[in-house]
Amino acid sequence: MPIRESWSRRIFVYANTFLLLLLSAICLFPLVHVLAISFSSSTAAGAGRVTLWPIDFTFQSYQYIMQKPEFIQSFLITLERVAMGFTINLLLTLLCAYPLSKERERFRFRTVYAWYFVFTILFSGGLIPWFIIIRETGLLDSIWALVIPGAVPVFNVILMLNFFRELPKEIEESALIDGAGHWRILSTIYVPLSMPSIATVSLFIIVGHWNAWFDGLLLMSFPERYPLSTYLQLMVINSNPLALSGVSLSEVSEISQRTARAAQIFLGALPILLVYPFLQKYFVKGIVLGSVKS
Repeated sequence: MPIRESWSRRIFVYANTFLLLLLSAICLFPLVHVLAISFSSSTAAGAGRVTLWPIDFTFQSYQYIMQKPEFIQSFLITLERVAMGFTINLLLTLLCAYPLSKERERFRFRTVYAWYFVFTILFSGGLIPWFIIIRETGLLDSIWALVIPGAVPVFNVILMLNFFRELPKEIEESALIDGAGHWRILSTIYVPLSMPSIATVSLFIIVGHWNAWFDGLLLMSFPERYPLSTYLQLMVINSNPLALSGVSLSEVSEISQRTARAAQIFLGALPILLVYPFLQKYFVKGIVLGSVKS
């Protein structure tokens, strides 16, 4: 016999659904607005007539952007940074979180190492010592300058080690009895069971590297070595982005400063929008449930 919901429960569900839909619409509005501007003509965008739907639909802004070598170069640099940074960050996160998740009886100085990592979150040497160290190690103007300084994301390490602690200890004990070592336990047991946490950490790493712009501005001396976010930052604050490439408005009558910026901003956000749905499914998937037999 189905259970009838009370009126208060129904009101709560409807109100909660409405609130979540409203918040989703608020979050989507800027993105949809930027997309509409990028597909609109310069006249419609300049007159403020574009809201959620393109006016005088045109692809000229995207055609212009895809012909800009500096945009393509910065996009490729960011792809390289994300690939290298993701691999290094995730590998070091797992290697740090696994031993720190053990009890003090098994890892004698675990607390000392844990507080050492936490100390780096609370205190830092400052921007100038950070820059001097990178300069003296010869990393300036190289892709390694964007990857090595943040190779160990301590916040992600803390998230991962807390997740490792929640895994049933019986699984590891069974593997140790069967003769498995720590490398095999980490790679064949901990990593597969920790996919929800790894997916979350992976998303943090990818978004962090993709959106980082300040380090590229400080550590790269030449504009052709800027990552995409740094390039977009300079394009947004520049008074006339079209003039940077020597292109006059008369040559591209359907393009304005506003439509060109909107097209570049949307292309810069598009890869993250495509990656997120593939990682989001792991956030609600309980792989650990049922992994230990009673």
